[in-house]
Amino acid sequence: MNAVHPNIGDAARPVIRALDEAAINRIAAGEVVERPASAVKELVENAIDAGADSIRVDYAAGGKVLIRVTDDGCGMSADDLPLAVARHATSKIDGSDLLNIRSFGFRGEALASLGAVGRLTLTSRSDGQMGATLTVEGGRMGAVRPASAARGTMIELRDLFYATPARLKFLRSDRAEAQAIADVMRRLAMAQPKVSFVVSELSDGEAPRQIFRSEAGTGDFFDALHARLANLLGRDFVENALAIDVEREGMRLTGYAALPTYSRGTSVQQFMFVNGRPVLDRVLLGALRVAYFDVLPRDRHPAAVLNVICDPERVDVNVHPAKSEVRFREPDAARSLIITGLRTALSDAGHRASSTGGDATLAALRPEGVFAQDGAQSQARVYQMQRPSQPSLGRALAWQAPQTGFAEAPQARMEQAGGPAQDFPLGAAKAQLHANYIVAQTASGMVIVDAHAAHERLVYERLKRQMAESGVTAQALLIPEIVEFSVPDCQRLLDAAADLARFGLVIEPFGQGAIAVRETPAILGIVSAAALLRDVLDELADTGHSQLVQAKIEAILSRMACHGSVRTGRQMRADEMNALLREMEQTPHSGQCNHGRPTYVELKLSDIERLFGRT
Repeated sequence: MNAVHPNIGDAARPVIRALDEAAINRIAAGEVVERPASAVKELVENAIDAGADSIRVDYAAGGKVLIRVTDDGCGMSADDLPLAVARHATSKIDGSDLLNIRSFGFRGEALASLGAVGRLTLTSRSDGQMGATLTVEGGRMGAVRPASAARGTMIELRDLFYATPARLKFLRSDRAEAQAIADVMRRLAMAQPKVSFVVSELSDGEAPRQIFRSEAGTGDFFDALHARLANLLGRDFVENALAIDVEREGMRLTGYAALPTYSRGTSVQQFMFVNGRPVLDRVLLGALRVAYFDVLPRDRHPAAVLNVICDPERVDVNVHPAKSEVRFREPDAARSLIITGLRTALSDAGHRASSTGGDATLAALRPEGVFAQDGAQSQARVYQMQRPSQPSLGRALAWQAPQTGFAEAPQARMEQAGGPAQDFPLGAAKAQLHANYIVAQTASGMVIVDAHAAHERLVYERLKRQMAESGVTAQALLIPEIVEFSVPDCQRLLDAAADLARFGLVIEPFGQGAIAVRETPAILGIVSAAALLRDVLDELADTGHSQLVQAKIEAILSRMACHGSVRTGRQMRADEMNALLREMEQTPHSGQCNHGRPTYVELKLSDIERLFGRT
């Protein structure tokens, strides 16, 4: 019995036929317009390309019933409207060069796709022209009619997907679709801090509910972006973020990256842009993760808003109809720019820790009772110690761990070097509480330091410096371990062999589909080379680069630092406490311990006085 082919049907031979224009547009709409948020994105990007200074978005029922985008851009004439809703008609490019794209839109598909699946109305007027309006319903275009309009364009999209009911059934709840619209608008607002945005939700019989409003920023780009991020992400983010502006190999990285102690439980506050275009790119997000991996535990995520600026010919934005993916001509250059730029900024931040720790401390001190205490306990749980694994330290350490004590730094010597000790950023030590916490007085308040956590970070940084100077000691295997992989996987590992060798893992090819492991990092002790290589391979497949061996080595250094640091319960002399504070001020990343917890909190005198009603 002959089986019927599931994709052909009953005909003996499939018939090739040309689809009509309406079907073509509906198919194209399935790629460009996935949900109401996709429609909002396309329309707002068109408004930005039109040079708008102010953009307003109104929607109803999560965008299913109504989406209205109004801008004050250059507008269109009556003759332009029919072309605007035609497929592959655009003012952004002339088709001669698809590599030099400097606008958000360029495909000429958005309005045609929206008109194919919904009821689309365009009303527009350009300078020196009369206003005009045009309606497209389910792909059927009406006549152009005169209309009263201000300069700019207003686009109304009603009953999205009414012409494709199957797609309508797959939309989520009104609330979920509204949240997606808000997320899209926030990303676009971050990309354009010099443009005003208003987003409102409309309901029958009720006044419009404003979702967010963000006025155009003033000053230079960083001033405008700072104000925009404070409006969209909150004051906590901008107060605990570092301004990033670095250039390397013809690429520039700008934006803000948060301190490690202002980490998040998820990646919701990671926003990446390429030439101002919001993107979701694995190379960029992977580089962001690598830049923070030594200062954050694995279950915490950095917060950042970063824009990679480069020649448009060095990045391909014509990868997907939604234009949310890009492909760099030199992905390693973009990755290196992010990693180097962020690590330099974090290192330059020195001992700085996030201000949210002080806020949580003040909340715990307030006499309101259980609510403040619960908030402080919740904050403390965020920074629970993530204990690294405990592999054997092995027999071969080429260097000795530093001494656990501090160089003496008498009060008189510090005052001669830089004025009174309290004028230093971390102030002068006044007491030690519960045999661990140092209380120091600063010029503007006080600092409470976790001595064990702070010294742990200091020792860890010393160990890393020693390792960088002397290199990673490798342990040669008496009998090389042979590990079999597929041919592509072998090649991927061999391509990374030079990077792995820097950390003591030496591999070489061993025939077809096999890798010979000659040496392993001595500090790891007895290790399964096969398991280690498989983990490295998984990371290479996920991000294109592997930090696994380095992470394992530094996890052991972190444990050594933990055991070699000042133990809780040890009484410290005044000169020891002050020496610890001075070394913290000189050591990168000393604002957080090896597990991502803050090493100190700072309380301003004005905040302390408010606790006692002295304001």
